[in-house]
Amino acid sequence: METTERPNRPASAEALSTGLRGLPESERTLLIVDDDAPLCQRLARAMERRGFVVATADSVANGVACVSEQPPAFAVVDMRLGDGRGFDVVTALRQARPSARIVMLTGYGNIATAVAAVKAGAIDYLPKPADADAVERALLAQEDSTPEPPEDPMSADRVRWEHIQRVFELCDRNVSETARRLKMHRRTLQRILSKHAPRN
Repeated sequence: METTERPNRPASAEALSTGLRGLPESERTLLIVDDDAPLCQRLARAMERRGFVVATADSVANGVACVSEQPPAFAVVDMRLGDGRGFDVVTALRQARPSARIVMLTGYGNIATAVAAVKAGAIDYLPKPADADAVERALLAQEDSTPEPPEDPMSADRVRWEHIQRVFELCDRNVSETARRLKMHRRTLQRILSKHAPRN
């Protein structure tokens, strides 16, 4: 799938989010970079309804190309894309438009991921699948404001599972090396990896 530039639909004043009112169209531009096409399109439509002028891309290469052509004021970038890491899009946008507000989406909701996202230049990170309300709040949050606690945070079991999955991926899916680093018995790790993620 190639980069999809969505048509700019001028939003009425009533449709604009409070944080967007008074901003010209050039300051409401939003780039969404995600290779999950259904999720990307749903989020794009939802953000358009809130008054953002949305463009989408499905890869690092297409995201960087969009940034080079017209650096957006806002961006939502998936951390993992088919051709690389979303961090590269964040770096390109930070260079092209330092004031851009960027939120990263990740399937790995842990502290290490959050630190990496912020170091790359994101203002916040959200676990996938993130809903439009959460994305909007993160993008428009005041610089010095404290984020509200999540309505439905991950359970301790889910956080543990996410952490194990991340270490497993970082070890190139090597079970023995993952078990060694986690100080866990290999068979115990194999049992955990064979199960589906806990429900929240």
